[in-house]
Amino acid sequence: MTAPAQTVRHPRVRTPGAFGAVYKLILRNQATIGRVFAVIGLAVIGILIGFAVGSKDATYPIYAGTRWVNSYGLTVLTPIVCLVFASSALGDLVDDKTLVYLWLRPVDRFKVAAAAAAAALTICVPAVVLPITLLAALTRGGPELIEGAAISSAVGVVGYVGIFLALGLRFRRALVWGLAYILLWEGFVAGASKTANKLALRGYTRSVLSEYTGTGLAQASLSIAVAIVVPLVVGVVFVLLTGQRLRTTPVD
Repeated sequence: MTAPAQTVRHPRVRTPGAFGAVYKLILRNQATIGRVFAVIGLAVIGILIGFAVGSKDATYPIYAGTRWVNSYGLTVLTPIVCLVFASSALGDLVDDKTLVYLWLRPVDRFKVAAAAAAAALTICVPAVVLPITLLAALTRGGPELIEGAAISSAVGVVGYVGIFLALGLRFRRALVWGLAYILLWEGFVAGASKTANKLALRGYTRSVLSEYTGTGLAQASLSIAVAIVVPLVVGVVFVLLTGQRLRTTPVD
């Protein structure tokens, strides 16, 4: 007598190596030659600025250094690099219609979002924090400027990566939307009112730098604790929102 056939079910198990596999896939897709050279170019510009400022006999080098770390490092380098890599982490897979292949693996959607964020951070943290810290050091502004530059750029990276990761999944042409946020909202709207400034990451990164160096900056009116904690929380929240959207949005 033949035993009845048993139905084999394939539950959505949490594969131990799934996170690492997705992380490596996204990291490899992000590190294109064009993007790497673009980041190197932006970093070199920052280093040259630091060298030029430091070579001058400034009366208050910390003041000059703070201005340049803010105007180039936090205003240009940090958001642009994070936009390029974070928006493409999942956005490239959506545009190429290859995100569906991740669904063939038993990977939780939040794990996919976390792996994408980790891949973007792997590139953005050294690509942003190191040149900005070196810029600060070359200006000869002192240890307070170096520490403030490192911390402000690091918390900015976490916040921007979270926001632009979600943006890349939600919108096609995420670079255009991201530039609109950076140039229009953070560049103009946030400076018009204190309420709008609280919705712009630039206000938080500037506040961290201002507190460390004792140099007054526009849109830098937040306490050091708030200025550090909020971008970190924002980054985590947007990664969670990205995972939720991956769970609820069909991919084809």
